[in-house]
Amino acid sequence: MLNAHCCFLTDTETFDVLELAEHVKKQRWWNKMFGKNQSGPAAEKYSVATQLAIGGVTGWCAGYLFQKVGKLAASAVGGGFFLLQIAHHTGYIKVDWKRVEQDVNKAKKQLKLNTDKPTTEVRTKFNEVRKYFNT
Repeated sequence: MLNAHCCFLTDTETFDVLELAEHVKKQRWWNKMFGKNQSGPAAEKYSVATQLAIGGVTGWCAGYLFQKVGKLAASAVGGGFFLLQIAHHTGYIKVDWKRVEQDVNKAKKQLKLNTDKPTTEVRTKFNEVRKYFNT
């Protein structure tokens, strides 16, 4: 039988003995699984099952929300291009496609130049990792 007791007893000090096995037997199963743990940081105050349940529900809600927002954003962008094409073909707007092509090519060149050399932040982190593994 598990007992909690203090090792340093004197004649004037008395301590109550707590039988942990009996204490656990008295708790209901849902308190054992979902009950609060009163020690440790805030993240550890809930049982593993509670943390998994809260994390699962939160993750499902976030996924559902991002799915709906993603569909809405894709519809808005696609619809915008569609309306732009209709407006162009009906003569409401005039698109200078040669200028669009020049701007796209210019952007491609800038992106290619930026990808050829890593940024200073990436180089600094790479050097830190290399120093760590060399020592």
